[in-house]
Amino acid sequence: MTALTDQLEYNTEREHLIIPEYGRHIQKMINHAVAQESKEERNRLAKAIISVMGNMQPHLRDVPDFQHKLWDQLFIMSGFKLDADSPFEKPSQEILNTKPDPLHYPQNYPKYRFYGNNIKTMIDVASSWDDGEMKNALIITIANHMKKSFLSWNKDTVEDGVILNHLFELSNGAIDIRKTEEKLADSSVLIKMQRKTNNYKKSNKSKKNNRSRKRY
Repeated sequence: MTALTDQLEYNTEREHLIIPEYGRHIQKMINHAVAQESKEERNRLAKAIISVMGNMQPHLRDVPDFQHKLWDQLFIMSGFKLDADSPFEKPSQEILNTKPDPLHYPQNYPKYRFYGNNIKTMIDVASSWDDGEMKNALIITIANHMKKSFLSWNKDTVEDGVILNHLFELSNGAIDIRKTEEKLADSSVLIKMQRKTNNYKKSNKSKKNNRSRKRY
């Protein structure tokens, strides 16, 4: 019993798997191919390993792009040590290790988080339009949307002047309708619309959950 216990291998003691989904046997086959002195033998083993890897997803194994992916993964799992001929350009370790460029996150306005980040994009679009009825209609629509978003934060009411001042500020002064005589939608109407939308979403979610529930 003791002898059998001594032969046990624990994953923590085993070699790290570079691409775990292929399993430890594929990794051992690749290591064996790397260790071969004959390039002819390395080429033969590389093709055999690619065939085994492709058999794991038979519906894709003959697709050229998928074949390219398999060869790339083969070299990556070898730690770029496998010297074998590939029908595709070999991947570069330097490119693989290159960090991607930072993602551009939408500009955030902590003071007015209740409007969401998309409102800034809408305001920028409106600012870029030529003056006219279409632009005016879009600006009023944006202002009403801002008012509805403001009220959704458990507010019972808000003065139009507050919304128009925020619109002026978020547009960096490009949109100034603070002296307009046109009134925004009434707070009670917007709150009613918001509640109706929320109830509709809850109803659809409930119906979806009921459909997905198993019946015996």
